[in-house]
Amino acid sequence: MAASNASYFASALLGRPVIDKLGQPLGVLHDLSMERGERLPYIAGLVVRKGQETSCIPWIAVDLFNAYVIAVDLERAPAEPFDPDGEGVILVRRDIMDKQIVDVEGARLVRVNDLKVEGCLDALCVTAVDTGVRGLARRLGQERLWGFVSGLFRKDLPHKEISWQFVQPLDDKVTSLSLTVSRDKLVDMHPADLAEIISQLPHEDAEKMLLSLDDETAGEALAEMEPEEGGRLLSRMEKERASDILEEMAPDEAADVLTELPDDEAQELLGLMDAEDAEKVQELLEHEEDTAGALMVNEFFALPPAMTAEEALGHIRSKALETELIYYVYVLGEDQRPLGVASLREILGAPPQATLGEIMSQSIKAVHTDSTADEALEMVEKYGLWAVPVLGEDGSLEGVITADDMLSHSLRDSNRRKRFRAKRSF
Repeated sequence: MAASNASYFASALLGRPVIDKLGQPLGVLHDLSMERGERLPYIAGLVVRKGQETSCIPWIAVDLFNAYVIAVDLERAPAEPFDPDGEGVILVRRDIMDKQIVDVEGARLVRVNDLKVEGCLDALCVTAVDTGVRGLARRLGQERLWGFVSGLFRKDLPHKEISWQFVQPLDDKVTSLSLTVSRDKLVDMHPADLAEIISQLPHEDAEKMLLSLDDETAGEALAEMEPEEGGRLLSRMEKERASDILEEMAPDEAADVLTELPDDEAQELLGLMDAEDAEKVQELLEHEEDTAGALMVNEFFALPPAMTAEEALGHIRSKALETELIYYVYVLGEDQRPLGVASLREILGAPPQATLGEIMSQSIKAVHTDSTADEALEMVEKYGLWAVPVLGEDGSLEGVITADDMLSHSLRDSNRRKRFRAKRSF
């Protein structure tokens, strides 16, 4: 049958009667079998149910196809036994409808309420998914009622269709997977939005979405998740890929995730990481939880007092993308103990040949590796700092705690206490 240019929604087709060329009923349309095309998927067969029996009729047998009745010529192509679990079987109702898709504009997950199919040459192609309220109303058979009610309030049921060209599965199989808009668009999303979307997915689908991203984007998204959730996702991955993602994360963020894994698994991942990256993470893992040592980052700018402002700016420029904290430069003596600190603004405003020893402030507010997180937070609040240096037992500079890391830790700790109180309330 040459398909007309008419368009249909799957919800309007499912349940319609299927008859043979003599008008004898064969059953009702239970589902539509689809296959991948060069540009768009196309309908390959009709899944027809009559009582407890289900068969598949190839599309080439279709003589008449509309939203009221479907007529087929079984002499042209007979019905075949239907195996829903056959290799490569993709079904519209089972595998696409009700699945989730990423709305990159709204940075959220939405549900596929309906599927649009259109005639193209001699086939019926899948052209769009409907994620709007109108699609849901149509699916429930209440489109007219919902339209009437919304009209009373001078509102319109919104159309929300996403072209299939902007939709692709997370891997080569569509069955039982959430769908996602093109990976290129996911990469452009803010990591916090991406993390929130991944967190809403079932574990298996969340893992597949994370694996569909490049290592850097996956690491940024993982860093925005709760460490427990990030740990669960990492533990489900192949170890080589998990270690690649960890290498793209800041050492403190990677350490947060690794603390949620069993020791042997964490050490295995560290062993697969780049030696320098692994060493930075390992240093943080050696400190007790909720101490300044566990919260600090060990990537910061530490320069000698004799370096000029011009030289310091050149150094900062060359290392800025590799360093989390660029607001402060810590001036260290030969024993690695801090002599003073200079802000980036102070260095920019100084004469090019002025030395850091001349620019720096000698009044340093610091905590020690075994100080509590609360002590570090109090110092940030009291002195209005963007970061607090962390000193080791010998007074050497071991790392810094950024204000945003302290805030994140404080919020996580507060949420844990709220959940604990909620569990005790009965």
